[in-house]
Amino acid sequence: MSKNRYPRLLGLLPLLSMLMLGGCKWTLLDPKGQVGLDERNLIITATILMLLVVVPVIIMTFAFAWKYRASNKDATYAPKWSHSTKIEVAVWAVPIMIIIALGYVTYKSTHALDPYRPLESDVKPVTIEVVAMDWKWLFIYPDQGIATVNKIVFPAHTPVNFRVTSDTVMNSFFIPGLGGQIYAMAGMTTKLHLIANQNTELEGISANYSGAGFTGMKFKAIATSQEEFDAWVNEVKKAPKQLDTAEYAALSKPSQNNPVELYSSYAPNLFQTIVDKYEGMTPGKPLKHEKKEKEVATSQGMDMSSHSAAGAEE
Repeated sequence: MSKNRYPRLLGLLPLLSMLMLGGCKWTLLDPKGQVGLDERNLIITATILMLLVVVPVIIMTFAFAWKYRASNKDATYAPKWSHSTKIEVAVWAVPIMIIIALGYVTYKSTHALDPYRPLESDVKPVTIEVVAMDWKWLFIYPDQGIATVNKIVFPAHTPVNFRVTSDTVMNSFFIPGLGGQIYAMAGMTTKLHLIANQNTELEGISANYSGAGFTGMKFKAIATSQEEFDAWVNEVKKAPKQLDTAEYAALSKPSQNNPVELYSSYAPNLFQTIVDKYEGMTPGKPLKHEKKEKEVATSQGMDMSSHSAAGAEE
């Protein structure tokens, strides 16, 4: 009985795999944006090219094992065989051609899908500034003058230009349904350009472990019509909360399971202030306002020296 138990369990593995994968969300293979579609096509193309080698090798492994089994007396027996030009050509030429094709497709696609590359469109893009926090996402709309926590809304068929930073440890901003991800790092600004091809509601996540509240660091990304987006912006502008300096100080404290928050306004130049806050972490690197003060002082010093020289000549 014990000898037959394991083969039966192995026979159940395909069924168990189907049951486990049945709960998976195939978001990356069912994107709702053009960038995601292009990335999906790249994944599928690369997989097919690689399978051109993998599948025949798997088939031949079983075929050779069956053909040259010990009980097959009709199989060719050649103990001194050591070389075949045809086999060598096939073994080397086919993988080389596949690698060349895969390299070309990957090189061309990854450059076209550069997250820093703006999307071509006749529609004016929407800019959203993203701040990764412990453990929530802050979104600032500089053109609309509003801010939100754990929720973004934008028009479909309109490019969205994300500017991303962090007010804590390194994180990763990711909307799987639209494609691409980009890291959020303190004192730095990264960029990501996405677009939704239809009205839809998607889930955004943190794709980089950042502490105890990492699993709950999710947000809603909603693509709507332009009219619905304008109505939502007007609704947020009527929100009672304002993201001033004191409110931001409270918001920046670590917290888990954070609800959606809407702010009708925010402190001036908030995003750049957050970025500048960490620039002094680099030894010997002055802050931006220190650079500006130095430039002004240098300029004034040059003016004074020129006046002094002119006075001496007189």
